[in-house]
This record gives sequence, C-alpha cells and structure tokens, in this order.
Amino acid sequence: MNSLLQVPVESGKISPVLFFGTIGMIMLALALILFIIFHQRRVMRFQTKMQGMEAEYQKMLLRASIKLQEEERQRLAADLHDDAGPLLATARLYLNENLVNLDKAAQLQSIFNAKQIIDETIQLIRNISHSLMPPTLKNFGLESAVNDFFQKINNSGSVNANCKFHDYKTRLKPEKELITYRIIQELVNNILKHSNASFIHLTEHDATDKIILRLHHDGKGITQQEFIKFTRNKDGLGLKNIQSRLRVIHSDILYEEDTSHSFFKVTLEIPREEGEQA
Repeated sequence: MNSLLQVPVESGKISPVLFFGTIGMIMLALALILFIIFHQRRVMRFQTKMQGMEAEYQKMLLRASIKLQEEERQRLAADLHDDAGPLLATARLYLNENLVNLDKAAQLQSIFNAKQIIDETIQLIRNISHSLMPPTLKNFGLESAVNDFFQKINNSGSVNANCKFHDYKTRLKPEKELITYRIIQELVNNILKHSNASFIHLTEHDATDKIILRLHHDGKGITQQEFIKFTRNKDGLGLKNIQSRLRVIHSDILYEEDTSHSFFKVTLEIPREEGEQA
C-alpha cells in the first residue's frame, strides 16, 4: 500500500512549482528592497525640502525683524532731522555772534525766543524717547502700561476695551516687558484696523514658569493656519513683526475662533527666565 502513495520524482530535475515559486519570492524580495530604497529617498527628499522651506521661513522672519528695526531707526532719524534739527538751527539764529551788538531789550527778546525753541525741542525729544520706552512701562511695569493703553482706547468711545491682570506679581525683565508690550500694541492695532470689533478684552494669568495673555474680540479674526500662511507670504509685515518679536523672547502665539463662533481669541505664552519667577 505504501508503494501506491509514492510519487515518482525524476532524479536531477526541479519541480516547476518550486522553481517558479523561488523566482517569485526572489522578485518579491527585490521589489520590496527597491520599494524601501525609493521610499527612503522620497522621505529624504521631502525632509530636505522641508528643511529648505524652514530655512527660508527663518530667513523671512529675520528679514522682517531687520526691516522692522530699520524702519524704527529711520523714523527716529526722520523725527530728529525734520523736527529737532530745524528747531535747534532756529535757536542758533537767535543766539548768533551779533547778539552782543544788540541793545539790551533786543538781547532779552532773542534769548527768550531761543529759550522757547529749546524748550520745544526738549519736549520733542522727550516724546520721541517715550515712544521708544513708555515711562509708565519703565517705572511701573507691564500691567500699568497695558492698563493705560487700554484706557486710552476705551476713552475714544469707539471700542469697549478693558484688561485684567490677575496675578502679575513679579515683573519680567525690562527688555522682555517692552517686547511684550509692543506685541500687545501690534495685536490691538490689527484688531482696530481690520476686525471692526465692538469690544477688546485682555486677561493675564501667571503660571509657574510663564505668563499667559489672552485677547478676546468680537470682530473678524484669523485662525492659526491663516496666521502661519500670512507670515510666510511677502505681505503681512505686521504679522511678521509679531512673529519676529515672539522669537526674540522665545514665546508662542495661538490664533483661534471660539467654538461658539461669536468671537476670536489670541493667546500669548511668555516664558519666565531665572530671576523673573516669584
């Protein structure tokens, strides 16, 4: 009976099924290897492309930051050249060498005129200095400066603006306070210019290692995806300026629409450094 179950196999020959099965397995293995190689190359090309896009994005932010600084310098130079320069030149005219040849009354009048012009120049320079570093911010800190800023907006009567600092006990470093204040100014100015909001509300909360600032408004706003898109475009300098300043203080920003679709909010997270924590 065992002899009936035996299948005769010709000596020295390979079964066609085994042969083609082996060839198929080899081809499948080669195809898999080629797929992995090409896939890795695609991944590497994609990563290289993403690194290039990120490098270009960083360059764009750097250019925006440099442009912002250059515009501020140009504005300062223009104010000094166009306003302070002519005032001082006029004062010099009143105090020229011919002053000693004038009678006493004319001398006193020239000195009085020169003094008025010099006083005006001093006030002009003080105003320029205040625009660079608001005295309220310098002397009393971020909370007082932002409260003062919102109070001026609210007094205009066009927008209901208010802010609330819940627990800002320990101040940030002066340069970080100034940058944070400028970011808030830029955000609020964008809301006033583009959103047609009827109210703007800012709140502050102090976490262990950061402060959280949140702006709410009921006007037209943008989402985080739109913010990223605008900062990558050639336009949108104001948003690039915000992003550049955020990078300087290593901070994050989040634009979002409330789930109720009734208002937009912008959240800033400002990390505290050593010496800034209570």
